[in-house]
Amino acid sequence: TVTIDLNFEKGNLAEASAILSSLGNAPDLPFMELSGVDSKTIAARHSVSVKALPRIFRRQPGVLNCEVNKDSKILLQLAPDLTNDLHLATENALKSVIGGDYKLIPATTKRLTSGQIRMITSGFAFIMLLLLLVTEMITENPWVLGAFGTVGVLVGGYKMFGHAWASIQNRQLGFQVLTSLAVLGASYLQAWEEALMVIILVSWTEHMEGEALINARKAMQGGLDRLPRTARRVPKKFSSKFSIVSTSVALSPVSQSSEEPEEVPIGLVMKGDHLEIRSGELIPADGKVVSGSGSINRAPLTGESAPVDIGIGDELQAGLTLSRGPVTIEVTAVGEDTRLSGLIDKVHSFKEKPTRLQGALENFTAIWVPVVLFGAVIVWLIQPSTDWKIILLLWVVACPCALLLASPVPHAAGISQAAKSGAIARGGDVLESLSKVNLVLLDKTGTLTSGKPRIGELILARGRRRNPAIALAAGIETSSNHPYAQAVVALAEEEDITPTKLSNISDGEEGVSAKMNGIDVAFVRADKSLVSGKLLESLENALAKGHGASLLLKDSKPVAIFTFIHDDLREGTDLMVKDLYSQGINVEILSGDNQDSVNALAKSIGIPESAAHGEMTPEGKVKWVQQRSLTHITMMVGDGFNDAAAMAASDIGIAIGTGESANLEAADVLIPGDDPRLISDLVRLSKKTHSILVWNIVYSVGVTLALVYMVLAGINDNLAIGVLVHELSVIGVIINGARLSGSGGTLKLIAEIGKSIWTGTIDSFKALFASF
Repeated sequence: TVTIDLNFEKGNLAEASAILSSLGNAPDLPFMELSGVDSKTIAARHSVSVKALPRIFRRQPGVLNCEVNKDSKILLQLAPDLTNDLHLATENALKSVIGGDYKLIPATTKRLTSGQIRMITSGFAFIMLLLLLVTEMITENPWVLGAFGTVGVLVGGYKMFGHAWASIQNRQLGFQVLTSLAVLGASYLQAWEEALMVIILVSWTEHMEGEALINARKAMQGGLDRLPRTARRVPKKFSSKFSIVSTSVALSPVSQSSEEPEEVPIGLVMKGDHLEIRSGELIPADGKVVSGSGSINRAPLTGESAPVDIGIGDELQAGLTLSRGPVTIEVTAVGEDTRLSGLIDKVHSFKEKPTRLQGALENFTAIWVPVVLFGAVIVWLIQPSTDWKIILLLWVVACPCALLLASPVPHAAGISQAAKSGAIARGGDVLESLSKVNLVLLDKTGTLTSGKPRIGELILARGRRRNPAIALAAGIETSSNHPYAQAVVALAEEEDITPTKLSNISDGEEGVSAKMNGIDVAFVRADKSLVSGKLLESLENALAKGHGASLLLKDSKPVAIFTFIHDDLREGTDLMVKDLYSQGINVEILSGDNQDSVNALAKSIGIPESAAHGEMTPEGKVKWVQQRSLTHITMMVGDGFNDAAAMAASDIGIAIGTGESANLEAADVLIPGDDPRLISDLVRLSKKTHSILVWNIVYSVGVTLALVYMVLAGINDNLAIGVLVHELSVIGVIINGARLSGSGGTLKLIAEIGKSIWTGTIDSFKALFASF
C-alpha cells in the first residue's frame, strides 16, 4: 500500500505520480483517449508545440499523466475515486484547456499499423493468386476466375489504390498511379495473375524498404536520454518540496531546518532550485555555480579537448559531465528550456524537412509515369482503327515489375554490406544520397581525435622512481571519473603496476587527496608556484603546447608531473582524408577548439588551413553547414551532441564513436567503432550501390520498351508472354542487386528477404486476429 499526503499548494497529482514511477511504483491505471480532440488545435490554442501539451495537462487537478501518441491522440491517466469537488474541478479544468466539452473513451492499443495492413492485403492477394492457378487447372469458367481475381484485386490493392488517389489529388503522378492503372487494365483484360503479381510486388517492395529503415533505427537506438532521471536538490530557506520516506513512500513538506540533499525526479526540479553535482555526474539542468569549484568536460557541447576549470558564477549546461567537483548550482533552465533541449529541437526541425536529394528511381518515375499514361492514349488516337483496349494493354506491359525491385534489393544488400563493415545506415535512400556527396565536414574532438587524453610525459623530481610514482598516482585516482585519472589508471594497467593502497581518499577543489601510512598524498592541478627547476621547465613546455598537467605530491613535496596530450589522432584519419580527396570530395574541419589547435591537426592530415575552422559554437556550425549546403551536397560527421543540429542540417549526417543519443536522432549513419576510414569506404559502397541501381533501371526499362515495341509493331499482343517476360526480368534484377552482398552473400540475402516477407505476413495476420 502506498500512502500519499499531498499539499496541493506545493504539488499536484502528476508530480506525485512521477515520484512513484521513479520508485518503480507507477500507477496501475488505464489511459483514456480524448475523443474528437485534435492535439494540434489545442497546442495552437495555448501557443505551444504539441510535445509541450502533456505538461499543460499534467498541471490540471485529477490528472496523473498525459501522453500524445504517434497518431496525435491525447491520452490521459486520471486518478480514481475522486471526491465530488475534485471531480468537478478536474472536469472544469479539462474543459478550460480543451476549449469546450470533451468525451473520454478507452485508449486502444490494438490498432493495426499501416505496414501490417499492407502485409495482410498482399498476403490475401497471394492466397487468391494460388487459388486462381489451381482453379485454372480445373475450369476455365471466366466467372469463377473473375470472382477470385476481383476479390484479390479489391482487397490486395486497397492500400495501393489509396496511395494512387492521394497522389492524383496532390497533382503528382507517382509510381503508385502507374501500378494501379496497370492492375485495373489487367483486370479488365482478365489477366488476373498479372494484376495480382503487381499488387504483391508493390507491397513486398514497400515492406523491404520499411523493414530496412526500422532495423536501422533500432540499431541506432534513437532515444534522447542524455539527462539523468534524478537530481540531488539542496534545501533552501523557505523552499517547499517533497521528501520520500522509504517505509511508507509518503509525500510531505520537508522541514525547513533540514540541510541534507534529497534525490528528486528530474521532473520536480524547478527554476531557482539549488542542485548538488558531484565528480563524474551528468548535470541535470542549466544553472549557475553558487558554491564549489572544479572542472567540466565541455567537449560534447563545444569540442574543447581539455576539461575547463569552473568556479562561482560560471554557467553550466545540462547534459555535460562534471569532471571534478563537487559544485552547487542554482537552476536557470530545466527540461525543454535547456540548451540541450534547444539543440534537440533543431535536430527535429531539420529532420522533419523533406530531403533536398531525390533517389534515382524517383527521378526516373517522374518522367516515366506520365510518358506511359499519356503515351498509350496518344498511340490509340493516332491509330483510329486500333481497338481502344490497346491503352490498357500498353499500361500493363509498360509497368515494369522489375523496376519495383530495382531499388529495394540493392538497398537491402548495401545496408547489409555496410553493417558488416561497421556502419549502420537508416535506409537505402541514405546510401543513394551518399553517392552524391561532394563536401565532407568533420568535427575534430572525438571524431578525428579520440577525445580522451593520453599520458604525454612523466617528469620525476630528483631522487624519485618511475614505478612507485605511477603506483601512487594510480592509487589516488582509482575511484575518480576524471579523464586524467582514467589515463593514469590505464598507464598502470599497461605497465602491470599495482596501485598503492591508500585511505581517506577525498575529491577536493584542486584534485584528489589521500593518506598513505599517515602521510598526506595528492594528485592535483599543476601549479607553477609548487615546482621549480626541471619540473617547472617541463610544466611550462607542456602548457605552451596546449597539453594538460597534474602534479603528484607526497607530504606536500613534488614527486612527479604527469602531462596529458588531448588531441590523440585516430589511426587512419590521414588515409581517410586522402581517399576522400581521390574521389573528388572536398574536406573541411569544424571545431569548437582553438584555431591554432585545429590548424595544427589539419596540417598533420593533409587539410589546408583555409579549410580548418575553429572556435565554432554549435549554432555556428549549423549556420556554416546551411551555407555550404546551398552550393554543395554535404556530409557532416561528428560525435558530441554539439554536432547533432549541424548533422540534421546537412544532406547526410554521420555519428561516429559510441554516439550521443541526440546525435543518433540526427544521424543518417552510425559508425559505432573508431576507425574513420569507414567514412570513405562507405562513400565508395554508396557509389557502387547507385551504379547497380541505375543498371537495374536501364535493364528493366529496356525489357519493358521491348515489350511495348512488340505490341505496337503487332509482333505480339499475347499478354501471357508479356507477363512471363516481366517475371523473368524480376529474377534478373534480384540477382544483380544482391551482388553487393559479396561472394556467398547473394543466396543468403535472397533467403533473408524471403524470410522477412514471410514472418512479416504471419505476424500481421496474428495482429489482425488478436484485434478482435
